[in-house]
Amino acid sequence: MNPARGAGQGKALHRMKAKAKQELPVVPFASEKAWEKWLEKNHVDSPGVWVKLAKFESGIPSVTYAQALEVALCYGWIDGQKGAFDSEYWLQRFTPRKPRSKWSKINCGKVEALVASGRMKPAGLREVESARADGRWEAAYAGQRTMEVPEDLKLALEKNPKAKEAFAALKGANRYAILFRLHDAKKPETRVRRLEKFVAMLEAGELIHG
Repeated sequence: MNPARGAGQGKALHRMKAKAKQELPVVPFASEKAWEKWLEKNHVDSPGVWVKLAKFESGIPSVTYAQALEVALCYGWIDGQKGAFDSEYWLQRFTPRKPRSKWSKINCGKVEALVASGRMKPAGLREVESARADGRWEAAYAGQRTMEVPEDLKLALEKNPKAKEAFAALKGANRYAILFRLHDAKKPETRVRRLEKFVAMLEAGELIHG
């Protein structure tokens, strides 16, 4: 590895650890039960936490990401930013769900299963009721693997072969970035502007994530 690059990565990792510790506590949980016990005690008053998740190959007992997310949903919390930590752990941020925060269809499905199994707590149920009442539940967005290309984008791409070819070649984050931003437009005129912008970007060979 280039020594300068290695030093730069080391500094970046150090800054991330320092920032994480300044903002929220960094805490490891040896099991799902330990994480649930912490949330039961702190979900009302805590602004959030960076959960240290042990990498599988480390052999360290740890709550998994999937387990941590389900428990968080039960208490009205949600996952956020991910980050590296060291050779044995990575970080996952969990915080209380903010008012008007968007729901994903994936998490809607998880919550429905948690409700059916009787695991949801009052705090989590209140978030679901709020989302159903104000339309966020109905407007939940699809995940990267399942979000479909909307008809207006299909029509626009049919009229622009170069943009259509560029869109077909997109992978992962760049494809999803376009689809999500169109889905997330609050007003018809906003959606039209975004659609025109994205088609122009595709025609020019530009990416949202370079």
